[in-house]
Amino acid sequence: MSTYLLVHGSWHSGRCWDRVVPLLTSAGHRVFAPSLTGYGDKAHLLSPEVGLNTHVDDIVGLISEEDLTEMVLVGHSYAGLVISSVANQVPERIAQLVYLDAMVPEDGETAADVMPVTQSLIDLATKSDSGWRVPPLPEMPPPAGLFGVTDPADVAWLRTMLSDQPVRCLQQPVRLDNPAARTIPRTHIHCVANKPEGFDRRPVPAIQPNGTPAQVWELATGHDCMITMPAELSELLLKLG
Repeated sequence: MSTYLLVHGSWHSGRCWDRVVPLLTSAGHRVFAPSLTGYGDKAHLLSPEVGLNTHVDDIVGLISEEDLTEMVLVGHSYAGLVISSVANQVPERIAQLVYLDAMVPEDGETAADVMPVTQSLIDLATKSDSGWRVPPLPEMPPPAGLFGVTDPADVAWLRTMLSDQPVRCLQQPVRLDNPAARTIPRTHIHCVANKPEGFDRRPVPAIQPNGTPAQVWELATGHDCMITMPAELSELLLKLG
């Protein structure tokens, strides 16, 4: 039995993994898919004070509370920043890092450093009436859809779990100063269909931080692959367990 900890990205909640969790558990594995502070069952905690560090504390706290070890830690999108910071704090608990169509930061970087288009979202939020709320990206015409989701029923379901993101999440830098974190194997899963203009990812270096060749897999779908291709995504994740 392996343990999977699935961390959702910006605007989403832990419910976005609802189609993946049963596939992993039916294979005999233990799975956690929490909602970060400000989302899902924790939406009432949304505030200007919530930032990247809050979400890192969420995951480190869960790992400690459940005494999780030898985890496959999966971060989608913005959560690439979260899992990188978690690995910096508790590297001994993690067997594998999975960057699922995710931001992959270097030490001291913010979301805007990793993906410059994010700065426009920060600027809009700081100039808005609230001064701190970043609303979800709008639905675009097919094939882009809503985070790559185009089926009308799926779009309607996805909308039920979306909420604003505090701008502080995009402004706080990661701290990656623990050499032990560099020894953790990494896998990158890229969603390669229907990418919106401007949301380009960095190339994955040929060699991982631990000195081994990079492992990069692709899914021919849009950004929210856990909704559009749950079986295919689960199959890849099971290879790591």
